[in-house]
Amino acid sequence: MHENLKDYLTKIDNILNEKQIKNKEELLRDHLTQISFFQHERLIHLLVTIFVGIMAILFFIAGILNSSISCLILFACLLILFVPYIFHYFFLENGVQKLYQQYWHLKEK
Repeated sequence: MHENLKDYLTKIDNILNEKQIKNKEELLRDHLTQISFFQHERLIHLLVTIFVGIMAILFFIAGILNSSISCLILFACLLILFVPYIFHYFFLENGVQKLYQQYWHLKEK
């Protein structure tokens, strides 16, 4: 998904740099469809990120309260998983925001 979003953003940036846009209405419809796909992806990643974060906190609390090394190991594993999720989610968030800007630029052209 990371590469798809980057490629699509580059494609639309290249179209925006053209002097005249052919099939503007079709391009706007397609762009809105792509926005909805990436919004859905962003929502799923937000939910997964929240779930992983909550589980990490719960394992940390359980590990501290029960002095359980296994809970703390699970916490560490989830924390290692959580950090890339955060970065990926913010990439998706920023990408979708850029898609919105591109949409408005396409509408103005």
